Parts: sequence; C-alpha cells; structure tokens
Amino acid sequence: MKKYILLPVLILAVSCSSLQVTYDYDKQADFGKYKTYAYSEDSQKLPVGDLNRNRIMSAVDTEMAAKGFTKSDQPDIWIDMHIRAEQKTEAIANTTGPGYYGGPWRYGYGGGFSTTTVNYNEYIEGTLFINMVDVAKQQIVWQGRATKTIDENASAEQRDKNISYAVKQIFMKYPPVKK
Repeated sequence: MKKYILLPVLILAVSCSSLQVTYDYDKQADFGKYKTYAYSEDSQKLPVGDLNRNRIMSAVDTEMAAKGFTKSDQPDIWIDMHIRAEQKTEAIANTTGPGYYGGPWRYGYGGGFSTTTVNYNEYIEGTLFINMVDVAKQQIVWQGRATKTIDENASAEQRDKNISYAVKQIFMKYPPVKK
C-alpha cells in the first residue's frame, strides 16, 4: 500500500540530484518505418494523479511530433509508459576530534575523544520509463528512462517544467544512431 501512496508524487518535480537518462533499443529494428503512434492502455492509466498524467502525455506528444510522428488509431508504435518510485535513505557521517597539536609542524596527535554524528536524509527517487512497442511484432524496439530525486513540494509551474525537461531528455536519443 505504501508504494501506491508514493506513486502520485513520482514525476511531480525534481531537485538536488541530476537527471539520469539512459536508453536501449533493438539493433534489428528499422526506425525509419515508424510514423504513427498511440498510447497503450497501461499508459492511459499511469498510476499518477490526473494532472501529472496529462503533463507527461502532453510532453510525450510534443516530443513525438518533433520526431515526425502523428497520433493514429492504427499506429505503427505503441507508447507504453511505466513509473517506479523508491524511498531511499542516505547516511552522512561527520567525525570531529581533537586533531593535531604543535602548530604548523604537526608533530603529535592530540589525545582525547572524537565525536561522530550521523545524519539521515530520506528521499524519493522516481523513474519514468517510455517504451516504444512495434505493434506488428508486439516487441519493444526502444526504451528511454529518466531517474531523479523527487521534490514533493514543487509548484505546478515547476512540475510542468520538470516533466517537459525529463521527457525531452529521454527522447534526445531517439532515433538511435546505429554503429
């Protein structure tokens, strides 16, 4: 149940850490033949709030149009999206102690006790997966992923910017360059 509570905040906003984007693709796929797309049923029911789902789909529509795709009832590609939210904890230890004595020559170590303080930082790391599925073959031919720490307190404007930016970065590597 806790997992579902975290999902609505998945792509709300990002802060602190940088966006990590990766992609993978089928080296045998002919990406030049794909011209039309539609969303899979799972994508239309993406488990985030309606506002964020609309933001994500709007950003994908913008990027797909920029890549020359059009929406269709008979698509070449299904856009299948998934999200994952993971609660993480980071521990940071800071040790203080008596240090050296003897001025700038540091010829001896000061005796006494040192103190270690451990601070814990809890955060949510969210990942958006965008899969392109060849409708005829029913196989994933391309997948882009973006992962970032989520800022649950972001404004609506910041959420718009962050989601658009993340989706744009995911699609930077489409179509893949074959080597």
